[in-house]
Amino acid sequence: MITSIVPDHQEADSRRRIMDVAAELFLERGVDGGSLRQIAELAGMKAGSIYYHFASKNDLLVAIFERGIAVMVDAFDEATATGAELSAHQRLAAHVRAHLGALYENGPYTAAHVTAFRTAPPAVREAVVPSRDRYEAMWTTLIAELVAADALDAEATDGVHRLLLFGAMNTSVEWFDLERGTLDALARAITQQFWSGLALNPQEAA
Repeated sequence: MITSIVPDHQEADSRRRIMDVAAELFLERGVDGGSLRQIAELAGMKAGSIYYHFASKNDLLVAIFERGIAVMVDAFDEATATGAELSAHQRLAAHVRAHLGALYENGPYTAAHVTAFRTAPPAVREAVVPSRDRYEAMWTTLIAELVAADALDAEATDGVHRLLLFGAMNTSVEWFDLERGTLDALARAITQQFWSGLALNPQEAA
């Protein structure tokens, strides 16, 4: 077997550079806004070199979307680990803030996933859906726990309210300007709107 003479760290750096450039491009222009040739040029490499790392544009899209989900999962897990002793309202707020942090504070991967997933080729969406479903299930479990703790109305577990919450968080990348507001303020606003509609005791804010 012929093995690569390129050091592993250089291969990893090249792959990450390609993904960084592509994620930014897909975020700005959508999935049809850049070819592999353009991505390679922006990454400072020959067009043929990109195929060493990704067999196709679809493979590159899957890698970017999966990375975006991984960032959200890590943020969710961190919020869970640090929020065990918080009130129900505070737990929800911590997770909303963590999700927004994943969207805005971790490069273009998560935001590109949110804005470009629906227009990606069917094969790409099909490949990524299981990971998306697992992340959504984490939120479903969180909301169910808040319902079980008599903090939220049982309607919160019907899925519609979770999707409304996701919509508020994810679509903010299209209109929210960090130069005119903070993520903390945005997280409080989204949490409070959700909480006020479903909390069994809406006055509880701590």
